[in-house]
Amino acid sequence: MNDDIIKINKDFSDLFTKGRSMLDEGCSAVVNSYRDEAFKHFLDLNGLPNKSEDYKYSDLVSIFKHDYFTMFKLPPLNVNMKEVFLCKVSDLNSTPVLMVNGWYHDECNELEGLHRDIVVCGMREASLKYPDIFAEHYNKYTSAAKNDSLISLNTAFAQDGLFIYVPDNTVVDVPLQLINILNTDKDYMGFQRNLIVLGKNAKLHLLTCEHTLSNTSFLINNTTEIVVGENSHCDYYQIQSQHSSTNYINSLFVEQKANSVLESNIITLFGGYIRNNLYVALSGKDADARLYGLYTLDKKQKVDNFVFVDHKVPHCTSDQHYKGILDDYAVGNFAGAIYVRPDAQKTEAYQINNNLLLTDTARMNSKPQLVIDADDVKCSHGATSGQIDDEALFYLRSRGIGLKEAKTMMMFGFAHDIIQKVKLEPLRHEIDSMIDKRLRNEYTGCQNCVYSTSVKKNS
Repeated sequence: MNDDIIKINKDFSDLFTKGRSMLDEGCSAVVNSYRDEAFKHFLDLNGLPNKSEDYKYSDLVSIFKHDYFTMFKLPPLNVNMKEVFLCKVSDLNSTPVLMVNGWYHDECNELEGLHRDIVVCGMREASLKYPDIFAEHYNKYTSAAKNDSLISLNTAFAQDGLFIYVPDNTVVDVPLQLINILNTDKDYMGFQRNLIVLGKNAKLHLLTCEHTLSNTSFLINNTTEIVVGENSHCDYYQIQSQHSSTNYINSLFVEQKANSVLESNIITLFGGYIRNNLYVALSGKDADARLYGLYTLDKKQKVDNFVFVDHKVPHCTSDQHYKGILDDYAVGNFAGAIYVRPDAQKTEAYQINNNLLLTDTARMNSKPQLVIDADDVKCSHGATSGQIDDEALFYLRSRGIGLKEAKTMMMFGFAHDIIQKVKLEPLRHEIDSMIDKRLRNEYTGCQNCVYSTSVKKNS
């Protein structure tokens, strides 16, 4: 263990000891009961997972040794978010839920029009108001990443986040739009924890937007648990658009019951270092997981996508398709694993990772994996990394299309396979527009965001 990691681990130990009593304030005994064991597990795993196989290509030391501050109490808002923030994706009728620096503020969220039985509130509030539901599910699904010390670190330090409960036989007609805003006057480290529970025969569309609004540096360790109940359907979309000084560790754990459907689509547009962990457990017969991702990187941006799908029972299906476009000195990593257990007969599981490298200096590390312990299955996996096809480019140019436009058209066509999986039509059109502008170097953020616009005018 090198000196930097020793110091980082000691700094976390001091921070945990110093803030222990404040971490407990406002949270239920359920949340607090996991803290000591989780932090001990973090240290037992030697702190940062810098040498583990899953983080083989990640330089976590350079990210974590930076000097950040952490909030142990709900901070006051210095602006009226309801007045200055308004997402104007054309024709997207959604219910916005704002989180600021990982904290839920009641004054930001009126949640008008929601079904009266649906619960949307802060995580720590839910731990006190809905103890039975909360205790049944909180921290019950993260064991899939038992060797990832960063998950334990989140459990030790998490104080707030978003809680959603959709009862049995309830359909959320209007999508929920979780807007995670980072905005501080000094470099900040946060630990957000979300819990989303769908009962039987329920349906939810959840769109998560990640925005960084100040020029300070951030290190965010975000963990989300989602339970998709029997015969339920969850569409989960996430758009990551953060500046290059934002380091974001995003871990998502999904538990699927019988006949449930999960569709996830994670779109990475901007960021410094972004790590997306996705763990899906198919625990009920005939569960179906459709997992998509798209990342567009340039300069020295880095993104890791780690996907683990656990087929626990028979007659389940999963489909993974991730694509990346890398320019300049960008680095992308993809590690996707499918595990088919001995009793999971009649499994169908597919995985593919395709990448387009625009320069000789861009790098992509791809590691698709299959572990199959059953004998009656249909499974496949693969990966490709290459450059723009010269013959296709020549075909477009021979029809009078300029070189730059022809390349942009081919990149857009490459990306559109993933974008078209988005079911919300207004959102799909908006992502199309953002990707097109991104590929033309015309996109610098969510330009329809009123808050972003106001910040730029006042800066």
